[in-house]
Amino acid sequence: MDEYIAMLGPWTWWIIGVLLLIGELLAPGVFLIWLGLAALCVGVIDSFLFDMSWHIEVTLFGALSLILLVAGRPFVRRRQDIVTDQPNLNRRVYNYVGQTYLLQKDIVSGRGKLSIDDTLWDVRGPDLRAGTQVKVTGVEGQVLQVEAASTEAGQAT
Repeated sequence: MDEYIAMLGPWTWWIIGVLLLIGELLAPGVFLIWLGLAALCVGVIDSFLFDMSWHIEVTLFGALSLILLVAGRPFVRRRQDIVTDQPNLNRRVYNYVGQTYLLQKDIVSGRGKLSIDDTLWDVRGPDLRAGTQVKVTGVEGQVLQVEAASTEAGQAT
């Protein structure tokens, strides 16, 4: 086994690094990029600086992966905290929170239906009759949380 691993050589780390970087492009999130960069670093070190045994290479890969993960975390956090004029662009259901609508079907045993812009939404809330004005108070998955709206609350659609 040791001879087989030694036979692979430093190019193995280059290949692993490139495959991990390709995996980062295909998978959502920012995780594989740090592992890919760690593998490429091990490839550079093994190819150009030191001739290392595979034991040291794997240990170095693990250590560099952890270091890059920890060091890259603030960078990723900063990029995720971007302020925008459309914070709910990919979560449009949250735009309904605080709005008042006309209940389409009775809420029975806490479940009912609400029509918003040609879409019928599942709702949860107190038992109410169809035609009642309801205010969306929250979102749980794709289910809207509603309560009876007061008479002076916003517009119904």
